[in-house]
Amino acid sequence: MAMNLKARANVRLPPEVNRILFIRNLPFKITNEDLYDLFGRYGAIRQIRVGNETTTKGTAYVVYEDIIDAKTALEHLQGFNLMGRYLIVLYFQPHKMSRKAEMDRKESEINKLKTRYQIE
Repeated sequence: MAMNLKARANVRLPPEVNRILFIRNLPFKITNEDLYDLFGRYGAIRQIRVGNETTTKGTAYVVYEDIIDAKTALEHLQGFNLMGRYLIVLYFQPHKMSRKAEMDRKESEINKLKTRYQIE
């Protein structure tokens, strides 16, 4: 067992690899339990969040306890057919989320200025 832990500690992972997976193209009727059953096969899960708003339906975040388990799940479930839909599994990239929020904020400011100065 100690060799296995030591071998895992020496594994070099690409910088984008992290414990949080972003899942797209999920069936709209998917439940947390369905996702725990599927993703739990690859390791201990800390949390699952399923999108339930109109803009987030069909997506989920899966947070693993161990980064190696997240990597294994991504490798095995990328393109997996679940209820007639092929899953898209990606590593969560928080810097992309903050950039999108910043772009949305700037776009909102521009639209306010356009309205204020009656520019189309």
